[in-house]
Amino acid sequence: MSERTLILLRHSKSDWSGNEADVDRPLAKRGVRQAPEAGRWLARNVDSIDLAVVSPANRARRTWELASAELDNKPPTLIDDHAYAASASQLLSLVRALSDDVNTVVLVGHNPGIEDLVHLLTGDGVSMPTSALAVIGLAGSWSTAGQSSAAVRASGRPPA
Repeated sequence: MSERTLILLRHSKSDWSGNEADVDRPLAKRGVRQAPEAGRWLARNVDSIDLAVVSPANRARRTWELASAELDNKPPTLIDDHAYAASASQLLSLVRALSDDVNTVVLVGHNPGIEDLVHLLTGDGVSMPTSALAVIGLAGSWSTAGQSSAAVRASGRPPA
């Protein structure tokens, strides 16, 4: 079975100045600048994306909206409640439920779950500040994620 690619994208910098509920918190001005940089990095470095799975949090949805606007071919987007403030094990369950019809998936979510998922899958400690990306190659099917070999192919935060 071919290698799958999981791209983890932590939401961009959020604005803590208001009294919104956590799920409704918007992006800060810096986050609005950061998100398109992540999208430009994806456009330059990833051939195609089959699906985006995005937390329902406003800051995550807005991050993906701005990032995906930089792509020539926007993938279908699934807003998944299970991605909101999820732990690494909850995110792993989400990944394992993906259809093998998709090969490259972007998951837009939150720390510490995103950062912990990188470690859970690969054993590598990767820092995931706001707008950071981690591209992980997974051997086999999505259902065996965490049980088969996985490696970080790229990671970091594009400049804003």
